[in-house]
This record gives sequence, C-alpha cells and structure tokens, in this order.
Amino acid sequence: MTSTPEIRPEQSIELLKELHILTRDGKLNQDSRRKLKQVYHLYQFIEPLLAEIHQTRGEIRLVDHGAGKSYLGFILYDLFFKSRHDASRVYGIETREELVSKSTELAKRLDFPGMEFLNLSVAESITSPLLPEAIDIVTALHACNTATDDAIRFALHKKAQFMVLVPCCQAEVASVLNKNKNKTLGKSVLTELWRRPLHTREFGSQATNVLRCLQLEAHGYQVTVTELVGWEHSMKNELIIARFQDLPRKRPAERLQQMLEELGLEELSERFFAEAD
Repeated sequence: MTSTPEIRPEQSIELLKELHILTRDGKLNQDSRRKLKQVYHLYQFIEPLLAEIHQTRGEIRLVDHGAGKSYLGFILYDLFFKSRHDASRVYGIETREELVSKSTELAKRLDFPGMEFLNLSVAESITSPLLPEAIDIVTALHACNTATDDAIRFALHKKAQFMVLVPCCQAEVASVLNKNKNKTLGKSVLTELWRRPLHTREFGSQATNVLRCLQLEAHGYQVTVTELVGWEHSMKNELIIARFQDLPRKRPAERLQQMLEELGLEELSERFFAEAD
C-alpha cells in the first residue's frame, strides 16, 4: 500500500496505476496530483447525489458522456459502487473505439462487473437498446464545445434526476456572436461585451453556460453553479449541477428566448429549446 497522503484509504492502488495517476512504484507526479485532486473534488459533489438515489431506489444507473479514458467512471465505481454489490450500472459513452476497448479490458481486470463501455455517439445513445429507458444521473467532465449540450439532450430524453457537467472549449456561441457582430453592434451598448475578439471568446463561453442553465430550468431543474477547483488547477472549472424538481418552466423559458434574441443567437434556438421525449 502506498503512503501517499493524497490517496483515499479505500482507493484501489492498482486502479490508480492503471490510469497512470500513480507510477508503478506508487508515486504521484505534479500533473497526476492535479488530476487526482480534481476528480476527488468532483466526487465530493457527486457522492451525496449517488447516496440519495441509492437510498430511494436501491440501485443507480449512471451515464458518463465523453468518457475518454473513464477516469471519472472508474473513480466513482471504485469509491462508491464496488462495495455495494447491487445491480447498479455505470456506463461510459465514448466515440473512440480504442478507448472503449481499453476501458472494457480494465474493468474486467479489476473485477468491476457493474461497469460497461459503449462505442456510441450521443445521438445513438439516446435510442440505443444497450442503455436503460431511464437514467438516474448523467455526468460530462470537460466535454468540449457542444458535447455538453449533447449530454444535456441525452439526460432530458432519459429523464435524469441529476446532471453533473463541467463544460469545456465552448466555441459555437462565440462563432455565432462573431458572425452576427455587425448586425448586433448598434442594438445596445451591451454589445461592447463581445466587440473585441478576446472578449467574444470569453463572453461566448459565459453566455453558453448561462443559456444552458436557463434551458435546464425551463425543463423543471434546480440549477447550481460553482467552481470545481481553484484556478491554479484548471481554467475550465465551472461546475453545473442540475436536480430535477419539476419547477415552474414558463419564466426561464421566456428568459431563454429573450436572451437568444438580445444576443442575436436566434439560430441556436433549436439547440437550447431541445425537447425531452
């Protein structure tokens, strides 16, 4: 057993080595220490949600979109699911087939029977018979650009109780703001917020997440936005947690439409007003 103080005592050392968070002799380098701290910090937000679902349902269905090497899914399974020995399932959705194969092999090697990895796009995952009709919690950690919106669309279709999202590299809204800049500059002094290219990028990222929060509220979710970790660890650290409460939808939907119109983003209405089946 490693004596590294950052490692939780219940954590599988073999898993951390397989994920290259620990070296073969059980050491942490600076980059892996940062990554581990970030995942552990995110776990502190997710663990109470998992406990709540487990208490009410007895089993949990979690989907991690854009899973990549499945750091998050493996850490969640190791710390929360493996000791419970129930019918809970953790699904990792990833479009890169080689990563899906590696994660599948690792889950077998570690004897994590409740983990499953699927080589699917988000659109395919919504209708795939390989996934349950309803999902309890959807996560998307550092899902780039519109991948976060894809995860939201999936969660709405699957009637997820919770969503935990860490958006990243948001370019689409900024590109539309830039394209329509000449049309919008005369509308309001507030267009100065995105007149210059650097501000277009930064404001576009901010506006994207505000629109996402309004979208979730327009579907009855209670939304909390906070920091994942300090700025010294990651510049992409906005954490969005949504809990379905069946809240009133009319006002956030109206505010969402108004914001799209004010910013000249009407062409993105279909994305942010995506309906849940």
